[in-house]
Amino acid sequence: MNIEEIREYCLAKKGAEESFPFDNDTLVFKAGGKMFALLSLENATSINLKCDPEHAAELRERYAEILPGFHMNKKHWNTVVYNGSLPDDLIRSLIDESYDLVVAGLSKKQRELLF
Repeated sequence: MNIEEIREYCLAKKGAEESFPFDNDTLVFKAGGKMFALLSLENATSINLKCDPEHAAELRERYAEILPGFHMNKKHWNTVVYNGSLPDDLIRSLIDESYDLVVAGLSKKQRELLF
């Protein structure tokens, strides 16, 4: 996947929004006001995604391209390098997991507003 494909995939999620809350380089995707993905436009080779802590550890052991989340809570976030070596289906699956974790953490009312 490339940066535009990742952007389109993230924005296709129900209630997903994009913004630049930190600077003009860091593109943030949110659902219900909560971040589920961050990527740098300047260094467009990685994306930070939320992940279940146990699954995050398994992924880091299995793939050299999946690292503890850069500038994030390393227990709950991974940095995923998308340089062509990871299957696109895996990247989409990790985006799905991140989005689902964020949505599950929203209040019932916030979730209803998304759907």
